[in-house]
Amino acid sequence: MTWLGKQTHYDVIIIGGGVVGTAVLRALSRLRLTSALLEKAKEIGWGVTKANSGIVHSGFHSDPGTWKTKLSVAGNRMFDQLCDELDVPFERNGMLMVATSAEEEEILERYYQQGLGNGVEGLEILGAEALHRLEPNLTQETTAALRAPSGGIVLPFELATAQAENAVANGAHIYTGVVVTDIDYNGSQFVITTATGDSWTATYLVNSAGLHADELARICGVDAQPIIPRKGEEYLFDLRVGKMVSHTIFPVPTPNSKGILVIPTAEGNLMIGPTALELPYKDDVATTAQGFDEIFSSTQRLVPSLNRRDMITSFAGARAGSPTGDFIFETSHNGKGLHLMGIESPGLTAAPAIADHVLGMLKDAGLTAEAKTNFNSRRPRVIRFKDLSDAEKEQVIQDNPLYAHVVCRCETITEGEIVDAIRRGARTVDGVKFRTRAGMGRCQGGFCTPRVVDILARELGVSPLEITKRGGDSHLLVAEAKAFLKGGELHD
Repeated sequence: MTWLGKQTHYDVIIIGGGVVGTAVLRALSRLRLTSALLEKAKEIGWGVTKANSGIVHSGFHSDPGTWKTKLSVAGNRMFDQLCDELDVPFERNGMLMVATSAEEEEILERYYQQGLGNGVEGLEILGAEALHRLEPNLTQETTAALRAPSGGIVLPFELATAQAENAVANGAHIYTGVVVTDIDYNGSQFVITTATGDSWTATYLVNSAGLHADELARICGVDAQPIIPRKGEEYLFDLRVGKMVSHTIFPVPTPNSKGILVIPTAEGNLMIGPTALELPYKDDVATTAQGFDEIFSSTQRLVPSLNRRDMITSFAGARAGSPTGDFIFETSHNGKGLHLMGIESPGLTAAPAIADHVLGMLKDAGLTAEAKTNFNSRRPRVIRFKDLSDAEKEQVIQDNPLYAHVVCRCETITEGEIVDAIRRGARTVDGVKFRTRAGMGRCQGGFCTPRVVDILARELGVSPLEITKRGGDSHLLVAEAKAFLKGGELHD
């Protein structure tokens, strides 16, 4: 699927449509040049981004002087304007790293000093009394906390799709369902070949392929160390317990992880996780009983009133662990090939700053282009029906009666919102789900999924049998009932 047009040569091609790749595409769309993004999945943001915890880090966790620190602190400061321009829900809810012993309090002090050195603003150490006034549902065993008010929460998938939509509106192209199999360089441009035999050429190449960025880098002649696949499991609670804590709650970190967290999401749920399990391969995104036990026992020690009966779903994602412990920016072909590897946490936070850094590296390699005078930084407002006032709802329904038809009752998502999501690029049930929240409520799509399939089929002009959950072979329907009962063939 292409979001706009079809051509075979671009000034810059990006491989990988996560939150970093789409940030780079949007940055390029500010310039008078041609740019495109190739994504192997059916939808934007379905790799590392989809399973991101959604935390906008303040920057006190990262070691001084690293790319992680420089770019996450810079990126954090860009989020208010970025999310305002793109109409993406974002809240600076703050972060709390909590201690339960004198030894852990000493660690808080070290992170406090480190954060100050990193340029993090507003840091403070809270005693037990002040901490429990802020978060009364924390265990009484917590004795102190490091508070970072600049920390925030955002919707990672929505940010990626919003960046993509804004880039396309400003002239960039996006192709999904494109699996890159080979990259050659003929002396003046890259020749990119796909599994279907299609090919594109580009003067400059940005490899932002997440878990597979090391593989593409090696194809381009870079002696890249292997990415370390690291699985994180997370568990989501019902909306009704979403206010149990207001800050993102961190334990004191371990050498391998920031720990298992209690996370208020930008959508109003509460989430716990993630684990950090290194994997021998890159496609294990299964949740496990062991992972659940680890997460729930760890977080219940911090927030004792958490109840497993309030959990509504679980998921896991593989993260692109860095072999160096830091973000990696390698180049090939005299700088015209740029390879972004090991963009792990806090990669989401750093994404807008990474995009600016990539633009600078491309310019150092010879990219020249004037800034557009007609660049529009704003994405059109997305109607979120349940958040509107009664008067606003009446006006929206008057303008478009489809907003009067509630499809997902758990989340109060209307047909109008689903149609809008499809017209903005959704092609699958999960694509609709992540753009609108249809299917994210207590019943997890048990009632609304058939209607979403019908709307997708109608809007795309295809049979419901062709609609998939997440692309590929993930068909939800195998045959029409009448044909099946008469002995008709099943859908492949």
